[in-house]
Amino acid sequence: MAPERLAHNRNLLQLVELRWLAVAGQLLTVLVVQTLLQVELPVREMLTLLAILALFNVASWLRTRLSLPVVNAELFAGLLVDVAVLTGQLYYAGGITNPFIFLFLLQVAVASVLLRPRYVWALVAATTGAFIALTLWHRPLALSGLFDAVLSTDYVGGLLVCFVLNAALLVIFIGRISRNLRQRDEALAKLRQRAAEEEHIVRMGLLASGAAHELGTPLATLSVILGDWSRMAPFAGEPELREEIEEMQRQIARCKAIVAGILSSAGETRGDAPEETTLNAFLDTLVDEWKRTRGAELAFRREGLDLPIISDTALKQMIHNILDNALEAAPEQPLHFHARWDDDTLSLRVQDRGPGFPADILERLGTPYQSSKGSGRGLGLFLAFNVARTLGGHIAAHNVPGGAEVEITLPLAALMPQEDADDGR
Repeated sequence: MAPERLAHNRNLLQLVELRWLAVAGQLLTVLVVQTLLQVELPVREMLTLLAILALFNVASWLRTRLSLPVVNAELFAGLLVDVAVLTGQLYYAGGITNPFIFLFLLQVAVASVLLRPRYVWALVAATTGAFIALTLWHRPLALSGLFDAVLSTDYVGGLLVCFVLNAALLVIFIGRISRNLRQRDEALAKLRQRAAEEEHIVRMGLLASGAAHELGTPLATLSVILGDWSRMAPFAGEPELREEIEEMQRQIARCKAIVAGILSSAGETRGDAPEETTLNAFLDTLVDEWKRTRGAELAFRREGLDLPIISDTALKQMIHNILDNALEAAPEQPLHFHARWDDDTLSLRVQDRGPGFPADILERLGTPYQSSKGSGRGLGLFLAFNVARTLGGHIAAHNVPGGAEVEITLPLAALMPQEDADDGR
């Protein structure tokens, strides 16, 4: 059952339980006033109203046993029945002079928690109308000292203003409190989701680091063997074989670079330490390396004044993941990579000419094991989304005419040297 539907069913059950308390409380009040206080009441009429309320509550309880969804209008109708019965009881018991008239505020408070705003304000209007009607039409309550008393118009007007003010404040502030609680729950749910994703990343990092250690030796061995083959006469004399050996050497070099990047991210750097460079140089080197290792066409364009940054392996791998996904979506078409930045924000856009993202994938993009590729698991985009979030940015994806576009937005302060970032502030 969907969470909202389950909540409505539980709310209907809560109303049933609250209504039983109302039936018991009204019955006890009628008996105490009639027998102990010796106040004459139209008991038959009042008990008839209680019987109607009890029968309605039995029907509501049976309704909770059905599998049909409960909607706001149904809860609103139940509260209107409660208001109508309470109005009838107060009509027979003094109307505006009865101290229980402010029980209307209980219905308003319950509605503020359970219903949408339009239904809440409709109930406020209904209870206000009942309040005004009871000032005009009611049977006097035969209490000592009040039998012949006549309430002044000013007093009745003050009671009405007090009631409306209390009802409005209840609706406004209970609504705000409920909204704050919902926002808190949503924020906690996002934090729990993020913690689960980060735990998943940690497990993946441990596995990747272990695999990188294991892969280092066989890759080095293959590199040595291919180097020996390239110098051997049977291979050196065959241009096609030499080209294939060179291609294998390039792919092994790429594998070694990936392994070095994994170990660098794990704190076991085998290559160069992070160094200061410029944004133009970083992007140009990244694009050249990607085009060389993938053998694909990439239309690259950048806009912005050159800025100093720290070369970041995670950023490089994130962009490579986005470009790799675009290449897999449209392997025969050239890709477009556009970088633009100002003093504060770096925007990187990758556009392909593939079939685009399916609608269900777009809704859950960036979560693990969500991929539009038959053999993919969506881990590349999952890691890219988390790297962007770690750097204080975000990734957005959408379909465009003739393909798809992924945009990476990052704050430059996360990439710039610390002293430059401080100067920018």
